[in-house]
Amino acid sequence: MPNTTTGSKVRKTTATSKSSTKAKKAVETVPAAAEVAAETVAAPAEKPVYKVKNDLNPNMVVTVKNGFNGTLVYKSKRTGEVFVWDVFGSEQEMELQDLKAARNTYKAFFINNWFLFDDPEVIEWLGMTQYYKHALNSESFNDLFSGTPDEIKETVAKLSDGQKKSVAFRAKQLIQEGEIDSIKVINALEESLSIDLIER
Repeated sequence: MPNTTTGSKVRKTTATSKSSTKAKKAVETVPAAAEVAAETVAAPAEKPVYKVKNDLNPNMVVTVKNGFNGTLVYKSKRTGEVFVWDVFGSEQEMELQDLKAARNTYKAFFINNWFLFDDPEVIEWLGMTQYYKHALNSESFNDLFSGTPDEIKETVAKLSDGQKKSVAFRAKQLIQEGEIDSIKVINALEESLSIDLIER
């Protein structure tokens, strides 16, 4: 600290007169006062930050996208209505209360990320945040295949089992269509998904 060296030098000085003793006390007092002032400036009072709770209406209609590469079917136990998604990324409109009922009876739709949502507030309201921390949405799904091998491995490692199956299904489609032609990308996908995507 700035005053430590000065203080030690003052203490080593031999004072033989009253004037030198007064000068020594003055030198020792100033750094102490300066230190207190510095601490006061360096540690301003922190204001608490609160997160506003979003109270969504259970009757609110939200868009639910298909996170499964294939036909996805859900039948509401509350109303008996059947919802069908034809392909990955297709959309259906559902009430939040239907989704809440699905959470209580068919939790696998959330755990496997078969239900995808663009609005994170919906996921939070349903209490399913832990299952969507690393989930790919319909927009970012295909972006995975344009990453580097290391990026692909890192991303896939965090995905749910349901999304890993969707990634494998989509990868096979893109390989067959010639969209994925890099052997390094294919090797990274095979290694991270623990499957064989091509014949060798």
